Amino acid sequence: MRPAKLTALALTMLLACVGAALAADPPAIPVPVQGGAPKAPTPERTEMLLGELRVRNVSQPSLTPFLPAPGKATGAAVIVAPGGGFMMLSWESEGTAVAKRLADAGVAAFVLKYRLDPTPDDSGAFTRQFMATMASLAKGGGGAGTLPSFAAEAPAAADAAEAVRLVRSRASEWGIDPHRVGLVGFSAGGITAANVATGAAAGRPDFVGIIYGALRQAVPADAPPAFIATAADDPLLRSAAVPMFEAWRAAGRPAELHLYEKGGHGFGMVPKGSSSDHWFDEFVWWMQARGLLGNKSAKPG
Repeated sequence: MRPAKLTALALTMLLACVGAALAADPPAIPVPVQGGAPKAPTPERTEMLLGELRVRNVSQPSLTPFLPAPGKATGAAVIVAPGGGFMMLSWESEGTAVAKRLADAGVAAFVLKYRLDPTPDDSGAFTRQFMATMASLAKGGGGAGTLPSFAAEAPAAADAAEAVRLVRSRASEWGIDPHRVGLVGFSAGGITAANVATGAAAGRPDFVGIIYGALRQAVPADAPPAFIATAADDPLLRSAAVPMFEAWRAAGRPAELHLYEKGGHGFGMVPKGSSSDHWFDEFVWWMQARGLLGNKSAKPG
C-alpha cells in the first residue's frame, strides 16, 4: 500500500475513534451566555491531539452530564472543568474520566465546556502554538505570579458560574441537593474554579477542588471549602499551591492541601506511578469527611 493511502487510512481510523468516543458521551446541555455566545473565528474542533481527545475553539459553553445510578446517588454534584491552557480542553483525562468515576461514587457529574481563546483551525499549526506557549510558561518557574492573564479567563469563569446556577436550578430534576454543588478544575480549569470560588457569591460552588491550579484574586471570608492538589515537580504551577492554601486559611476558610512529590503537570486520571495517582480517592474521602456524600441536606461550613 502506498504511503498516501496509509495516511488516509490512518486518518479515517482516527476520525472513527474520535466519533465513537463522542457518541458514547451523553447529550450536552447548552449553558446560557449573557447576550449570546459571540461568533467564533474558527469552528469548534474535537480531535486526537498529543495522544488524547481534545476540544478547542469553544464559543458555546455546555455541560455533559454523567448521572449516578439511582441506588448510588448521594445527592451531591460536581461540575468538572478540564484544563488546556485556555487553548483547548483535555476532554478525557481531566473531563469524562473524572466524571465517570464521580458518578460511580454516587456523585452527579457534569463536564463543562467553557469558552476558550481561539486557535488555528489547522491541527499542526495549533500543536506548534500550544507547545511553544507551554514551553514559555514553564520558564516562569512554576509560580502563579509568573502566569500571564489569558483572554478567555473571564469568559471561562462566567461560564462556570452560570453552570453552577444551571445545575442548582435543575437540582430536583437530577436528584441533587442544591446546597451540595461543587466544582473541580484542572490547570486552566483549576484557575477557573479558583476564580469562581472567590468571585461573585451568586455563582460560587458549595465546595471546590483546585487541581494544579492557581489563585488570581483575594479569598473572601465566605469562600467555599477548598481541596487543593499539585505535584512538587509541576513545571508550571508547583509554587502556586502553598500560597493558595495559606490564603484560604488566612481568610478563615477550610482548606486541605496535597502536595505530591511527583506527578508533573496534567496528571489528571493518567497513572504516573506516583502518589498523585490517588488524588481522586483523596478528593472523594475529603467530600465524605465534610458530610457532602450523605443523603441528607447539609450545607458545607
